[in-house]
Amino acid sequence: MNFNYNNPYPSTRLPLFARNVVSTSHPLGAQAGLRMLLKGGNAVDAAIAAAATMTIVEPVSNGLGSDAFALIWDGKELHGLNASGRAPQAWTPDYFKRKYGAASAPPKRGLDSVSVPGAVAGWVAMSERFGKLPFADLMEPAIEAAERGYLLPPVVQQKWAAATGELQSQPGFAQSFLPWGRAPNVGELFQFKAAGRALRAIAQSKGAAFYGGEIAQALEKFSTQHGGSLTEKDFEAYRPEWVKPIGKNYRGYTLHEIPPNGQGIAALIALGILDKFDVAGMAVDGVDSQHLQIEAMKLAFADVYKYVAEPSSMAVSVDQMLDDAYLASRAKLIDMKKAQDFGAGNPVKGGTIYLSAADEDGMMVSFIQSNYMGFGSGCVEPEFGISLQNRGHAFSLEAGANQVAPGKRPFHTIIPAFLTKDGQAVMSYGVMGANMQPQGHMQTLVRMLDYKQSPQAACDAPRWRYNAGFEINVESAMDPQTVQALAERGHRMEVINDSYQDFGAGQFIWRTGDPKVEGYVAASDSRRDGQAVGF
Repeated sequence: MNFNYNNPYPSTRLPLFARNVVSTSHPLGAQAGLRMLLKGGNAVDAAIAAAATMTIVEPVSNGLGSDAFALIWDGKELHGLNASGRAPQAWTPDYFKRKYGAASAPPKRGLDSVSVPGAVAGWVAMSERFGKLPFADLMEPAIEAAERGYLLPPVVQQKWAAATGELQSQPGFAQSFLPWGRAPNVGELFQFKAAGRALRAIAQSKGAAFYGGEIAQALEKFSTQHGGSLTEKDFEAYRPEWVKPIGKNYRGYTLHEIPPNGQGIAALIALGILDKFDVAGMAVDGVDSQHLQIEAMKLAFADVYKYVAEPSSMAVSVDQMLDDAYLASRAKLIDMKKAQDFGAGNPVKGGTIYLSAADEDGMMVSFIQSNYMGFGSGCVEPEFGISLQNRGHAFSLEAGANQVAPGKRPFHTIIPAFLTKDGQAVMSYGVMGANMQPQGHMQTLVRMLDYKQSPQAACDAPRWRYNAGFEINVESAMDPQTVQALAERGHRMEVINDSYQDFGAGQFIWRTGDPKVEGYVAASDSRRDGQAVGF
């Protein structure tokens, strides 16, 4: 791909060119991965070390009680890992209705929002299958960050302080995350020695302590004390799953995503619809291009929210949802002159961190882990500093594909992405932020493939975010004339100045050729504190 490296958008960052690269939303996470590469490890080792460190240095977005997904190019083939957690055995619709009455979903915060965390098991599975270095070595930078401490950067601090009002009464939160009775200030030292103990136990036991040892026992005790239902047996039963990625062709490339229970298929549906239009013939930041992308994304979400769940509970298949004839019929519903509120079709007829790593041997990793909403459940087991996700909130208590059941995985928002061409690796990338993720996958890829914008330019470009109905959030940097023209077509536009969650944040590593001779060009989103590093 011959990119145009002239970046038309305001940015404080230039792309990185290197043969070994790690890109994350926090510099210490990127440097943790780089340490493993310099130590002789590969991209998987780097990704695990970075992921472990990110649980400490960006706790707003993820923690040791997170879930995770990965797409791994081993040099010849792409592999998918689903390390999302399952519901405790006690969870049934009646369990929640007895405790919470006529609620339509499990609670947003607290122990009854916590499914079994899968991230640590995901690290172990990746290391066992693809890693080069001893697993304990990969935990060293995270242990150091937890015990020695680190200085808070601006974006993390802003979100940390904003979350305290809602979460300070949750068990373990204030003890862990409000030293001196408040959130740390920018540049202030934060130490998380309890999490350091957990990381040492995870390192020494290769994760076993988390899923049946002292950490699992402590988590059961903590859950019982505070009205939850997690048990050591729930942890012992947990296993991550290696899965076959799903994909869709677009402009001669193939975008790959993790299959359901995740929402990655939304990006594939939207691109399959856009493939029916001459997007490149429209002005890149003009109203026609943006309107078309918004409508394609709305069509995708209409189907995803109706049909996507744990695969065994889905009434339709992935192949049916991605069928070209079906997507062509959906594309015909788009009116280029006005916004519409689409319903689902009938395909039967036809708080997150993302990181990427790549090495000079051609291995590439697209990895994402999350506590879901900022600080997840808000619950933190105090002995080991396990900050627990709130993925259980994504279940429904009503009949349908995503209804809660024992051992079931909920609908998931976090999705890594990977691009290939003619069966060869091209780019590992992702964009964080709840339902912004498939929207970010689509918007940035359209910019790169249709408009030849470089990864950093595509990353820096202003984004929109579809919410529901006609509601669209848009970054303040978007052309005011385009915003006005979209409003005239019926989109309800709200300009938002906070880019952290509303518009996601991405990390991109594009392969420029043989990594031993050429290497990669990497971008890191200026909406976060991170960076891309390499050698």
